[in-house]
Amino acid sequence: MTENSTIATARLGETGPETGVQGLGCMGMSFAYGPSDAKESRATLERALELGVTLYDTADAYGAGENERFLSPFFKAHRDEVVIATKFALAIPPDDPARRIIRNDAPYVRQAVEASLKRLDVEAIDLYYMHRRDVNVPIEETVGVMAELVREGKARHLGLSEVTAAELRAAHAVHPIAAVQSEWSLFSRDIEAQVVPAARDLGVALVPYSPLGRGFLAGSFGSADKDLTADDFRRQQPRFTGENATANAALLAPIHQIAESHGASLAQIALAWVQQQAQVHTLPVIPIPGTRKPTRVEENTAATRIKLTDEQLALLEPIAGQVAGDRYADMTFTSAGRE
Repeated sequence: MTENSTIATARLGETGPETGVQGLGCMGMSFAYGPSDAKESRATLERALELGVTLYDTADAYGAGENERFLSPFFKAHRDEVVIATKFALAIPPDDPARRIIRNDAPYVRQAVEASLKRLDVEAIDLYYMHRRDVNVPIEETVGVMAELVREGKARHLGLSEVTAAELRAAHAVHPIAAVQSEWSLFSRDIEAQVVPAARDLGVALVPYSPLGRGFLAGSFGSADKDLTADDFRRQQPRFTGENATANAALLAPIHQIAESHGASLAQIALAWVQQQAQVHTLPVIPIPGTRKPTRVEENTAATRIKLTDEQLALLEPIAGQVAGDRYADMTFTSAGRE
């Protein structure tokens, strides 16, 4: 099921910009998911914009800045049409380039924003996220510095990623937060307990990353250790390897059933479920599925026009509670690890 009509729009919370109801995760174009084709990735960016996708998500940590550099020409060509989202907090230790450490301190935030602005070659970042939380730095302090960046014109709106409800409330008291980015999918629903209600109360949008379970919900691979290249990040995630992968593949059965009834793909049903959480929880939900292929963008955006019935939602309801394995080997860096 693919269509060419443009997608609807939504506002990124009460304070943020209006964007398409689906964004595009750009990480895989230069990082984490094995080899990519630059020409095809550029075509994907253009096709997404044609279809009404205006929120483009990157981070300074994706390929140590390479993802921001890659996206810069596209952003410059369409500056008035796109909403640029990037992130700071995952720093590279000089003595160990393969590692990442979390930094939320004021000097680092200022260093990071200047580096991102230079790589992106823009005057302001539309949505600037704290990528991960350093619990040793008060969140009020970090958001205070981020608020200064807004006043200085270096960032237009602020976001947080993988924060708890309490952290979101504390941050929002310092400066309005436009969006919270967290993993949210048929396989990952921990944020529904506390983070989603807090976001709704505060007028903050939810931006789900990995809404397709990093491709597993789309059936693009069955076992990370068997089907993916050695440099693929998903081989490090417990739920996609070994016996966990086998058990989790069996959970896709109702998605297959619903996809068949709609003449749709697995990915479209998984995405339609995420998109429909905006109505279920009464707050803006703008998922950012990642892809490097124009045809996938067409498929993903068409999912915004699929309406799941109450019966179909009920069929999908038990899946998350049966998933084997955590979404990361170390969950302390997620909101679920701190709630």
